[in-house]
Amino acid sequence: MISREDAIAALAADSFDVVVVGGGITGAGVALDAATRGYSVALVERADFASGTSSRSSKLVHGGLRYLQNFDLGLVREALLERQIMVRLAPHLVKPLPLVVAAFNDERLDMKVGAGLNLYDVMSLDKVRLRRGRRGRGEAVEDLDGDGLADWAPDRHRVISGEEVVERLPALADREPTSGYLFYDCQTDDSRLVMTVLAEAERFGAVCCNGLEVTELLDEDGRTAGVHVRDVATGDTFPVRAENVVNATGVWADRLRPDELHDEAEVPRIRPSRGTHITLSARDVPLVSGAIVPAGGGRTIFALPWLGSTLIGTTDNDFDPEDEHGLDHVQPAPEDLEYLLEATNGFFGTSLGTADITGAFAGVRPLISTGDPGKSVDISRKAELYETSSGMITITGGKLTTWRRMAKMAVDRLVERDARDAPCRTHEIPLGFAVAADELPRVEGVPEEAYEQLAGRYGHAAHDVLRIAAERGELAQPVVADGPVDLLAEVVHAARREQARNVGDVLLRRTRLGLTAARQVAEPSGVTAERVARAMAPELGWDDARIAEEVAAFLAEAASEGIVAST
Repeated sequence: MISREDAIAALAADSFDVVVVGGGITGAGVALDAATRGYSVALVERADFASGTSSRSSKLVHGGLRYLQNFDLGLVREALLERQIMVRLAPHLVKPLPLVVAAFNDERLDMKVGAGLNLYDVMSLDKVRLRRGRRGRGEAVEDLDGDGLADWAPDRHRVISGEEVVERLPALADREPTSGYLFYDCQTDDSRLVMTVLAEAERFGAVCCNGLEVTELLDEDGRTAGVHVRDVATGDTFPVRAENVVNATGVWADRLRPDELHDEAEVPRIRPSRGTHITLSARDVPLVSGAIVPAGGGRTIFALPWLGSTLIGTTDNDFDPEDEHGLDHVQPAPEDLEYLLEATNGFFGTSLGTADITGAFAGVRPLISTGDPGKSVDISRKAELYETSSGMITITGGKLTTWRRMAKMAVDRLVERDARDAPCRTHEIPLGFAVAADELPRVEGVPEEAYEQLAGRYGHAAHDVLRIAAERGELAQPVVADGPVDLLAEVVHAARREQARNVGDVLLRRTRLGLTAARQVAEPSGVTAERVARAMAPELGWDDARIAEEVAAFLAEAASEGIVAST
C-alpha cells in the first residue's frame, strides 16, 4: 500500500466518484468492486483497517450449518457459493478445513445432523456440463461462478471411524470416540483477508487511508458531496470530495448521520451481538481438524486449529453498550470465558482454567432489527442495503463469508443510479498471488517453520518480508522467543507497507500475536511491546520518548481489549 502521508495528500487534493467510509471487509470489498468497475475510489477508516468486527471473527469462510436450523437456505446457499469463489481467488488465504462431529459409546450418529450435512453437500455443489473438446469430454465439473473454469469443491461428508476421529482430534483420545461425521468448510485469517482486498483495491486505483475519522457528510443542494474527516494523529481536518458516499461501517452504521437514517421509515436498526473467542495452546487441546463442540443452552461452538494454536468460539449474546464509545473496545465477558472453558473441558475431558487461555477477544456482529417490537430480530446475518434522502448508501449486516456479495449489492446500486454499463468483476479477480512455502528464498536466521505461515499470510508478498528479514539479522527472528513464528521483519513490513501506525496495529491485526500469545506481548514489563516499537521506530521516525509512549499506549489498549484473560 502507499504510505499514509501520500494517501492523505491524494485524498485532500483530488475529487472522487465514491468515498467509502469503513475499512473492514465490507468497505474493502466495496472499494475493490467500485474500482474494478471504473470508479475513482477513496476509502477512509477512523481507527485501523479491520480493527472492528473484521478482525474478531471465528476465522471461518462457511455456509453456516446452524443457519439451516433456522431454514435460512438462501443465506447458506449464497455463503457456500462465495466460499467456492474465495478458495479459487485466494487459495493461500482461504483454505479447506475438515470438521468433525464426534459420537461416543457406540451411540448412533445424530440423523438430523446427517440430514443437514446432506443438504449442505447439495447446496455447495452444482453439476454443470461443459464441453471442452477432448480435454473436457463433456464430463460434469463444478463451475459455480459461470466463468468456464472448474472450481474447488470439497468432498462430500462421510461417516468416519473412531480411530479416524482420534487421528483428526487427538485431544479426544482419552474419551475414545466410536464414530463421527466428517465434512468440509474453509478457514482464513480475517484481518489479513482485509489487507489483501485493500491492496487489490489500491492496485485498481483506490486511495485507502486509516486514522481518518468522518466528522460529517458534505452536502450540496441536499445531496451528499463527500465527507469531512479529521486526522486522529494530528487533529487536522479536511474534506474528501466525492459524488457518492457508501457507509460500510458495520455495527457503527447507524452512527453516521443518525437522524437521517432513523427518520427513514424502512431503515432497520442495528442490534449488536457479542461473540467471544479464546485461544489455547495446541499442547493442551491438540487438533488436526476442527471440531463441533456441544455447549450449554443447546448450542454448539467450534474448536479449530489456527496459526499453531487452538481457537474456541463463539458465544452469541445481545450487547448493549453503555455509551456511544462502548463498541470501540469490547472485552470478553468473564461469563463468556467460563462458558467456552466449560464446553471445552466437558467435550475434551480437560480441566483447563482461565490461566490456560493464551488469548481472548470479542467482536460485535451487526445483526439487523426492524425496530418493530412486534417483529423478531433477524439473526440470520442477512445483509441490508438502503439509500437515504441525501443519497448516502448504507450496507450492513451480513458476515465475513458474504463480503463480496455485500460489496456487489452496494456498487450495483451506484451503477444503477448512474445508468452505467459496468458489470461486477470481483468474482474473477485474484486476491494476491499464492506461492508455495518451498518456493520462498531461505534467509539466514528465519526459522524453517515460519515459511509456511509467511506464504499463507502474504502470498507472493512474502518475498518483500523476507527481503526485510535479510536487512538485519535481528529482523529474521520471531517477535516472541519460544512462541509463534511471527517475525520482526513483519513488524517493519507492516509499518513500511501496510500503514501500521502503532504497536497495536501490528500485534492485533498485521500479525495475530495479540490473539495467540497475548500474555507474552502484553506482559506488564512491556519488553515485547518495546521490541516491536523499536523495530517500527526507524520507519515512523520515533525517538526514545515516543517509543515509551507507544509501549504504554499498547499496554493500555491490550487491557481495554481484554486480550489477557484475568484469573
